[in-house]
Amino acid sequence: MEKIAVIGIGIMGNGIANNFLKHGYEVIVWNRHQDKLKELQKKGALVAKTPKEASQIADIIFEVTANDQSSKSVWTGENGIISGANPGKIVIASSTLSIDWTDKLAELAKNHHLIFFDIPLTGGRSGAEEGKLTLLAGGDKLKLDKIKKDLQAISENIWYFGNTGSGMRFKLILNSLQAIHVLGFGEMMNIAKKVGLDQKLVGQALSQKPGGGATVMAWNDFINEPHQVNFAVKWITKDLNYTKKMIPKVNTPILNGTLSKLRKAIYKKLGEKNWTNLNKIDLN
Repeated sequence: MEKIAVIGIGIMGNGIANNFLKHGYEVIVWNRHQDKLKELQKKGALVAKTPKEASQIADIIFEVTANDQSSKSVWTGENGIISGANPGKIVIASSTLSIDWTDKLAELAKNHHLIFFDIPLTGGRSGAEEGKLTLLAGGDKLKLDKIKKDLQAISENIWYFGNTGSGMRFKLILNSLQAIHVLGFGEMMNIAKKVGLDQKLVGQALSQKPGGGATVMAWNDFINEPHQVNFAVKWITKDLNYTKKMIPKVNTPILNGTLSKLRKAIYKKLGEKNWTNLNKIDLN
């Protein structure tokens, strides 16, 4: 059984590490703030002192940090993943990153003779905790097939999109569309209220038509505000900023409007709020 390293123990990284432990894997973890590792250590995870140490021990290394800056800090440098991983090891970027950095990282891994995949995640907190994530993969298809059995410990779906970088490109498209959908739902609920409709009836109906996961999630969070943050406003804003950087010459008026609202929420110090909470807040 392969040894697994998880670098970055936030919502998603914690869920990944826990589910590998549940399936009997030897798991090595590292996080900038060590206090987040105590529970995993109690469950049997080995705590590494550096990302380098974790990658020296593990066969498959997952990086699940917050953004480009944190990602670069754990991949590069004398204590980074690259410096510790021997040729032939499998390294996976599961953060949501910019395309510029993803492509540079893929090239860096190639130069060090590592097997690199970009496999960002979708499924939120519940998907991570229950081992039911959907993995959005880019990289060598034949080599990906060889680790599918390992990936099943944390996922219920593996969607393959093509060569290295394809998974990350899709993730930015996915998150951008979901943000447009979620904030659009909130705007329509506000219109419903303004024209005298019963918001409960409207929300229930919209969950059926047009329906879909984003609508159902937005409606559920509208009537029952989540007790825990599943996806903070600051992170979805970061992702949409990366989408804009991916396509600098493409005209995107709807994306621009959504990003403008998110940036306004950041300005109003709502960055730590759950992104669906914005549907009850006036951002005009």
